[in-house]
Amino acid sequence: MATKVQVVFYSMYGHIYKMAEAIAAGAREVSDAEVSVYQVPELASDEVLQQSGAKAARAAFAHIPIAKPDQLADADAVIFGAPTRYGNMCAQMRNFLDQTGGLWLKGALIGKVGSVFTSSATQHGGQETTITSFHTTLLHQGMIIVGVPYSEQRQMRIDEITGGSPYGASTITGGDGSRQPSENELAIARFQGKHATTIASQLRRGRS
Repeated sequence: MATKVQVVFYSMYGHIYKMAEAIAAGAREVSDAEVSVYQVPELASDEVLQQSGAKAARAAFAHIPIAKPDQLADADAVIFGAPTRYGNMCAQMRNFLDQTGGLWLKGALIGKVGSVFTSSATQHGGQETTITSFHTTLLHQGMIIVGVPYSEQRQMRIDEITGGSPYGASTITGGDGSRQPSENELAIARFQGKHATTIASQLRRGRS
């Protein structure tokens, strides 16, 4: 029986989407993994997206299906990705998670692996607070939180600007969004995807 992994993200300009693809690639390295990628619904109007330049950027991942809250119950692991907004998750992801009350009532996510990755415009733009505040919701759902251990030395390098912390993978976009995820950041994301999936696989086998 496959270990089912869902990568659920929100991306405005494509940075989190690229990280989500790396997360999914890492998850697929686990032999029994069945990996699906979803995006949460947009809340901003077409007019706002057009004015901000996001409408054209979002066309690159328009083919990614829209997530529904109830589908999370089918996963062994859910790896969430969201950009930071003032040191917290974006409204689109918050709105999606606020619709999981029915899952909470049923305890449908208890014992499942939960993991988080993010992005910010600046090097100290709230990446760690976004991930750790996200963890609060996962803990309320009874999920088992998985981050990126320091054995993944890529997050400790100081010879270049890079995202990544023990809490999860991350990328720095630059104030104008022109900086794309670096190879180091994508490597951390791939590691996180594989690491979270490996733990979910071990947990599933232990229950069977």
